[in-house]
Amino acid sequence: MNATELNSDLKRVVRDSEELLRETANAVGDKTKKVRERFFETLEAAKRTCRGLEERAREEARVTDKAIREHPYQSIGIALGVGLLIGILVTRK
Repeated sequence: MNATELNSDLKRVVRDSEELLRETANAVGDKTKKVRERFFETLEAAKRTCRGLEERAREEARVTDKAIREHPYQSIGIALGVGLLIGILVTRK
């Protein structure tokens, strides 16, 4: 699972969880209230994690873009080498 899939799944969990919280807003009982409060706190932590992942991914993309623009021939050479290595490993048995 890559970072994009993880972020997408996390957003889906957050969205579904918010819907669940809205639907159970009128549920009665102290235990229900405590569970909802804990769930809400966990949901907020998940949102913060999601935002952090998005920001870190953007920053890594900027750094990678800068490195490739500063060293285009070295980047091509590295990509070629990695591709060749993966090709050799995949075809070996």
